[in-house]
Amino acid sequence: MMLSNYLSNSVIDWLLRGQAFSPPATVYVALFTTGPTAAGGGTEVSVGGYARVAVASSLANWAGTQGAGTTAASSGTSGTTSNNAAITFPAPSAGWGDIVAAAIFDAPTGGNMLIFGELTTAKTVNNGDPAPSFSAAALSLTLT
Repeated sequence: MMLSNYLSNSVIDWLLRGQAFSPPATVYVALFTTGPTAAGGGTEVSVGGYARVAVASSLANWAGTQGAGTTAASSGTSGTTSNNAAITFPAPSAGWGDIVAAAIFDAPTGGNMLIFGELTTAKTVNNGDPAPSFSAAALSLTLT
């Protein structure tokens, strides 16, 4: 996963330039049929009951860098976190196509893309399929 231009700029301004920046209390996981870039873009799914999934920003919901499933403040050296619980999207009521990327936003629609990346394996989502899901620890984010 990579940082978006928006998040990179916000972190630099906060850390080195004394500008206010507050992380969102909730982030929203999105799926894409064409992957975005650091500048945004891509093609987010928008049909058949699709909606971004809200995940509260908390130690309970995202693992510390010391390992999957941990709930203490990060103390590892990997720069990696992952989801501590399943992230489940609504069941599709139309074909969503081939899902090739995921991103994290600061809003349920629109908003600022924070982090994005290609999936290891694309997933085709058809009408009537079970609700797509990232099982616990399956959405791994590494910041370097």
